Amino acid sequence: MAERIVAEGVEVHLGERLKSARPLGGGCIGEVYKVDLQDGTPLVAKVDRDGDSNLDREAYMLRYLRQRTDLPVPRVFHGTETLLLMEFVEGASRFPAEAEHHAAELLAALHGITADAYGHERDTLIGSLDQPNPWTENWVDFFRDRRLIHFARVAYEAGRLPVSDLKRVERLAERLEDLIGEANPPALIHGDVWSANVLARDGRITAFLDPAIYHADPEIELSFISLFNSFGDPFFKRYAEIRPIRDGFFESRRDLYSLYPLLVHTYFFGGGYLERVRGVLGRFGV
Repeated sequence: MAERIVAEGVEVHLGERLKSARPLGGGCIGEVYKVDLQDGTPLVAKVDRDGDSNLDREAYMLRYLRQRTDLPVPRVFHGTETLLLMEFVEGASRFPAEAEHHAAELLAALHGITADAYGHERDTLIGSLDQPNPWTENWVDFFRDRRLIHFARVAYEAGRLPVSDLKRVERLAERLEDLIGEANPPALIHGDVWSANVLARDGRITAFLDPAIYHADPEIELSFISLFNSFGDPFFKRYAEIRPIRDGFFESRRDLYSLYPLLVHTYFFGGGYLERVRGVLGRFGV
């Protein structure tokens, strides 16, 4: 069924014929395939037969990054709610020091793209979850209402986060002004930088995949990278040479911002991620 959707999409939208399609691992949104056209051109296809994964929004985010930034992302050839056809990029999720340095340079440049407020021109996705992005002048308000409390309630309503932990998140949210202090200006972030979403080859980053873009305090991106060990010391050292990291990030705000991806992962996977949420809450005394 999925191969037929891909074959029809390739023929109708690209005017080409499908030679082969094989499943690829990974991807939180839809079924992912490595596609070869009759002329030998490789593509990646994502298929969602039910239209629940909003592949059109992933296409939008990739196009936005490709058109407005220098961050390397796959070129999109076609994108609807049910089918995404994009460039196949060579590379692997292995990062020697020189690749980490390159990643730091690319993300520091991305974080140099500013906006007048936090949020984005439209809602985006984190995995397959809706990521609300109403323009908000104050970072604490945005992080509290649109990330921390919103996704705690999403996890609670899915039966993944007990009400007692929801109340703890809400109590922590009342203290954000003091915990965050003066925020960095709004910066464009990738939003989902874990190792499987980055490809490198010969010491250079070839692509960032599966974005979850919005304008944020870029420390939330650094927290995500640290949480999932996407990159290590070479990355952070090079990044700080380009964009200094404010005092207190590694000591406090890194853990605070990690609650957002931990709540998202609690929604998807439960288990150990819930315990990690509780660990962060306990660290802040709630």
